[in-house]
Amino acid sequence: MAKICSESSFSARQRLSINTSNDELAAMENGDSRSHSLCEDGSPRALSSGSHRSLHRGARAVARMNPIEERNDSFLERIRGPTLKDATIGESDTMCVGHNDTQSKKNLSSKWPLATYNINNCNNTDDKKEDKKDEIKKDEKKEEGKKEEKDGDKKKEENKDEKKDEKKDEKKDDKKDDKKKEEPLKEIWIMDPSADQYYRWLSVIAGPVFYNLIMIVTRASFNELQNSYSKLWIALDYTSDIIYYMDTFVRSRTGYLEQGLLVKDAKKLRAKYRTTSQFKYDMISMIPTDLLFLQYGFNNPEFRFNRLCKIQRLFEFFERTETRTSFPNMFRISNLVLYILIIIHWNACVFFSISKSIGFGSDTWVYPNISHPEHGRLARKYIYSLYWSTLTLTTIGETPAPVRDVEFLFVIGDFLTGVLIFASIVGNVGAMISNMNASRAEFQAKIDSIKQYMQFRKVTKDLEARVIKWFDYLWTEKKTCDEKEVLKTLPDKLKAEIAINVHLDTLKKVRIFQDCEAGLLIELVLKLQPQVFSPGDYICKKGDIGREMYIIKEGKLAVVADDGVTQFVVLSDGAYFGEISILGIKGSKAGNRRTANIRSVGYSDLFALSKDDLMEALTEYPEAKKALEEKGKAILMKDNLIDEAVANAGADPKDLDEKIVKLQGNLDVMQIKFAQLMAEFTSTQARLKQRVTQMEEKVKSIKPEDLSEVVADKDKKVQ
Repeated sequence: MAKICSESSFSARQRLSINTSNDELAAMENGDSRSHSLCEDGSPRALSSGSHRSLHRGARAVARMNPIEERNDSFLERIRGPTLKDATIGESDTMCVGHNDTQSKKNLSSKWPLATYNINNCNNTDDKKEDKKDEIKKDEKKEEGKKEEKDGDKKKEENKDEKKDEKKDEKKDDKKDDKKKEEPLKEIWIMDPSADQYYRWLSVIAGPVFYNLIMIVTRASFNELQNSYSKLWIALDYTSDIIYYMDTFVRSRTGYLEQGLLVKDAKKLRAKYRTTSQFKYDMISMIPTDLLFLQYGFNNPEFRFNRLCKIQRLFEFFERTETRTSFPNMFRISNLVLYILIIIHWNACVFFSISKSIGFGSDTWVYPNISHPEHGRLARKYIYSLYWSTLTLTTIGETPAPVRDVEFLFVIGDFLTGVLIFASIVGNVGAMISNMNASRAEFQAKIDSIKQYMQFRKVTKDLEARVIKWFDYLWTEKKTCDEKEVLKTLPDKLKAEIAINVHLDTLKKVRIFQDCEAGLLIELVLKLQPQVFSPGDYICKKGDIGREMYIIKEGKLAVVADDGVTQFVVLSDGAYFGEISILGIKGSKAGNRRTANIRSVGYSDLFALSKDDLMEALTEYPEAKKALEEKGKAILMKDNLIDEAVANAGADPKDLDEKIVKLQGNLDVMQIKFAQLMAEFTSTQARLKQRVTQMEEKVKSIKPEDLSEVVADKDKKVQ
């Protein structure tokens, strides 16, 4: 491209060399140099107005400084000299390649200084242009970098926005999840197995199960029964099927306990139901085998034998009823009789079916020929079969001898079943009777032992009669049971609730206990002891040491004179006495002695609270103890039965002595326990010493070779 540009420039100069002045030629020289630079640069934008002005100014300045002498040869001849021509061509070539040929520049400067200046000026402008280009490129790069930064910032902002949106979505999802968690689960219907509703449902499902257990085999054996009441059987069968399907749903919603709580999650209940063995039986019982009726006819009820897989529900109903009834022994006996009757019924139906398959009246063992009008009746068929089954299973009568092999095998099975039935009857009935009479036998054993003792000690007949009457009263009034013995198997909380339910109202009637804490009343309720007194018995006499207070539950007590006849007052239900004596109030004129004679008019039931039990309960309630003592003092002051000087005095030395005795007793107990701990410590220390000595002996017996082997094994394991 440089050569082409130079040639075009030379042709232009040839056209302009004819009528041009020196100034114009100088300007043309400058333009020629600029054309060279433009061809070398290869950019049309380099011909700017600013570059033209600068080149003109440079040429004029050089012309003023170095005036050119006039020569005879023309400008074209001077330019066309061989040296200049070669120099210009080399200059153009070098400028196109890289502008780095310093030798050609020296030659030009020596011969043509103006051309050298123009070339240098052009090179300078080229360098400036290159610098400008570099600056432009740098600016473009900066702009591109800024754009990229802006794009990156935009992308970052977009990513931030996306992240914010994602966070917002996550927060929304979390809020939705929290709302879902906060929202209570939809309540679904759950059957609680411990509720009365579950027992009522068992009684409902027990009906269809018992119907199928009895009637399917009967209808399958006695065709006349099946054909005569077809509509009734259809209604009963499909009603029982509907109840079966409902029972399967109830089973899938029956709760169970997990960590002591009733599970109410429908998915868990269904999963639990699927793992039970009863699930398989329920599925079998619901198989629609009635579809076989379409092919074989409706008079084939034996296709419904799969409904008997629900019999577990009937057994469960019997178990629940046994735990709920107030007469468990009678229920067990009736339940046993029912099982025996069901077995006899099934055996009778099987006997009739075998007779039908062999042929009625074909031999002496089978059912007689039904062509006889007496044996053709349905009632006679069933009663005869039931009679034969009862005789065979109970083995108490003679039956016709079997003739065929099938008959022999069936009779053998019946005899074995009969033996088992007889053994179960004898065993169960005997156990039930013994359980029913267990309490009476135990009570009678107590009476017999006391009678023997009184006869051995030669007690008077009057006193012996009173003792026997007292026992009779206990038995007739059903007060023979020992409450502590009966309730000892219960936990303390349940025991306390029963005692509160029975005795708390009675205890609240006592004046000094009316404003006491509930905890103290519960403690006292558990310590009440029931006692029964016969007519004429003295509960306490005047001057006796008061160790108990009494609350009348039932009966009448009379406060009598020393003669035992004169009655001052009669105490009835809810009355109490002896509460002051067990408190041991200081300054009481009566001390802890009884101040009246109290006698039972008839049979009386009382609750007794001993002084030791009261004080044991009051140790945990010191404020209640002070309140009770203040109430007791107020009662004694009202009746003028307290010495105020003694009551207001300091602590009683007797009380201090009692406290010291108690402290000594506690100290003795602590010393005993400390001695036990020391003995255990010494024994364990001796054992440890023995083990240490044994280990030392083992360590001494180990050889260095053994240790090296152990170290090598460890290194191998590490590697």
